Amino acid sequence: MLVDKHTGQTLARVDKPVYEVIRPAVQKTLTNEQYHQGLLSTLESSDPDVYRLLTQEYDRQQSTLQLIAAENQCSRAVLAALGSVVQNKTTEGFVGARFHGGCEVVDCLETLAISRAREAFGAKYANVQPHSGTSANQIVLTAVLDKGDRILSLAMDQGGHVSHGAPVALAGRIFEIESYRVRPDNFLLDYDAIRQQALRFRPKLIICGTTAYSRIIDFARFRAIADEVGAYLMADVSHISGLISAGVHPSPVDQAHFTTTSTYKPGGPRGGLILMGRDFDRPFPVGNRTIPLWERIEKTTFPGFQGTPYLNNIAAKAVFFKEMLSAEYKDRQAKIVENARALAEEFVRRGYDVLTGGTDNHLFCVNVANLHRGLTGLTAQKSLEDCGIIVNMNRLPYDSQNARVTSGMRIGTPIVTRNGMRVAQMPTVAELVDRVLTHVEILGDREYRLDPVFRDEMREQIRSLCSRFPMQ
Repeated sequence: MLVDKHTGQTLARVDKPVYEVIRPAVQKTLTNEQYHQGLLSTLESSDPDVYRLLTQEYDRQQSTLQLIAAENQCSRAVLAALGSVVQNKTTEGFVGARFHGGCEVVDCLETLAISRAREAFGAKYANVQPHSGTSANQIVLTAVLDKGDRILSLAMDQGGHVSHGAPVALAGRIFEIESYRVRPDNFLLDYDAIRQQALRFRPKLIICGTTAYSRIIDFARFRAIADEVGAYLMADVSHISGLISAGVHPSPVDQAHFTTTSTYKPGGPRGGLILMGRDFDRPFPVGNRTIPLWERIEKTTFPGFQGTPYLNNIAAKAVFFKEMLSAEYKDRQAKIVENARALAEEFVRRGYDVLTGGTDNHLFCVNVANLHRGLTGLTAQKSLEDCGIIVNMNRLPYDSQNARVTSGMRIGTPIVTRNGMRVAQMPTVAELVDRVLTHVEILGDREYRLDPVFRDEMREQIRSLCSRFPMQ
């Protein structure tokens, strides 16, 4: 019997459960295609600020003349892989030896990326896990060198890369670095001088590969020098790896002990790659035993240097390596070089000081300080950008200007070629650059003035040109 404690009245008994099962509404499971569709629409509704900025960047890339040698454009298929659910998977280690469960699919993805990378470059070993080209370099360096070991590499102001031994970078802080230089009379690599320097310095590692060198690199000569002094050879080919895969530039894969590259410069996703040829199974001493050189690289990658790989980037690398194997990609690499040669020749014809007098690859450097008094790489870059032409200032060999101003600019043709421009358009490109640089009023090393009417006219001309060759 139930009694109300306040009134004393008897309450009727109600047999009712003390809980109720709430059944959730049935939700439809989305297919893979449905899940990934409309990602930008989802972003727009979720975060309009980021969506607006992405839209602005898309418009910038569509309406400006992209001439930065270190940039490229990936395909929409690569973008799709980057924005896929593979992003959600975490793992550590390599295929067949993971530290997390649920890796059966990503193991297949990484195996596919490795197989395609080996085929694209004619390599016997490929490591697709490095997060960047710089990470790939640092993995190799820390795999085969001890603290204080010697590295011989191209100086930063001669076209080398910061990861090759700049004092502010990891290599420069851990290892003893000596730099070789290009010839001051023609800005070409002097292999005899490099050999003499290596014989004197006795490095444990020699690095070849550049960021601002427009001629063919003789990797066989570098390997002969490395063998003579008992050094490893690492070829960082980030800038020319697309050309190498297409046979447009000689390959270092069987010449160097290690070949490294970023994967975005040749037109893929952000990331790095380590390749090995005939030396992949060379014995490497570890304590009282030896292991193959490739295994040393993998153990240095994880757990030595990186944690979990970016599996969405590895999926995108697999897509890109398949693209590299296509006839279309190989043909485009040849056209990149044709365009760069034609553009450099047009600048020479107009009286510009083009280093080495031309190019054999995708880029060339111009000494803008010799164009007219007071012009610097910085003012050239900024004034061109104001008009819709995107280049980058570049310190030249034996440059009298510091790295934040420079005397040069670097020009490359990967993106304009990707978007369909050919040799016939290169005189127009040169003319547009020339018009800006001859109209800009120099006020100092960092200051300049452009007539607003002229600037707006140039922007419209460049926008019109780019509309004929949109992003592919």
